[in-house]
Amino acid sequence: MQRDPILVVDRETGETFEEVVLGEKWIRWAYQNASARPVEKLLFRSALISRLMGAWFDSRFSKGKIAKVVDDLSIDMSEATAPAGSYACFNDFFVRHLKPEARPFSDDPKDIVSPADGRVLVFPELAEDVFVPVKGCPMSVRTMLPGIADRFIGGALAIVRLCPADYHRYHFPAAGRITAAEDIPGALHSVNPIALGAGPDVFGENKRSWTLVETENFGSYCFVEVGAFGVGAIVNTRTAGEVQKMDEKGYFKFGGSTVVVVFEPGKIRFADDLAANSAKGRETLVKVGQPLATAL
Repeated sequence: MQRDPILVVDRETGETFEEVVLGEKWIRWAYQNASARPVEKLLFRSALISRLMGAWFDSRFSKGKIAKVVDDLSIDMSEATAPAGSYACFNDFFVRHLKPEARPFSDDPKDIVSPADGRVLVFPELAEDVFVPVKGCPMSVRTMLPGIADRFIGGALAIVRLCPADYHRYHFPAAGRITAAEDIPGALHSVNPIALGAGPDVFGENKRSWTLVETENFGSYCFVEVGAFGVGAIVNTRTAGEVQKMDEKGYFKFGGSTVVVVFEPGKIRFADDLAANSAKGRETLVKVGQPLATAL
């Protein structure tokens, strides 16, 4: 099986590193080995396995996994509001809260911040409705957002890919008012670039939720949560009314997941480093609250 390393730019250091992938050999086998196609259908096109995993991670029996994951993924628990040993189950640890000072952000209303910790890829101007994730195939805003995509054709889009090591709560990148929302059922493919390179339309096939937010400074943006293999649930804790920048929007239970933010044409400009790295096909490791874009 071909092994192309997943290379990511660390925003804080400027250095490029190879991403550590939990269960990498199994993901590669499922997506890159033709003999594994029946297993791929069972695992990723059905929610059964992910639901069973979610139930186990919600149980007290999963607590013993916490220390190993913290160690294997070098998770900085000094940022969390509670120590690793205090959580009743793995999912309680996985959706841990962080200390407010761990994620500072700009309060300038024209500054748009990253909605989550993760690996960011930006598309400053979509060719019609098409975007191409790292190592992936062309994907469509119309397929991802049926019924509301027209306002975003030719617009801009940011993908924030979360891994198990990341803080898994997500936040509003800018203030505004929620005007619409919808949950869309679907598959639970992995969002890892290994899987994207195998061809599944993760953003058009996977379970996802979208929320439309109207702002004063740059029109409306659409916030999309994309479920993935092993994700017990997408839990949106804020679903209506006025929201402020960095208000918590919700969280993912265990698994790799993705947040997508879609902007109307000509409304925003992405941060220079994100645009430059993305133009080279490289994701950038970013923390929630750090600069994502500026309203024009």
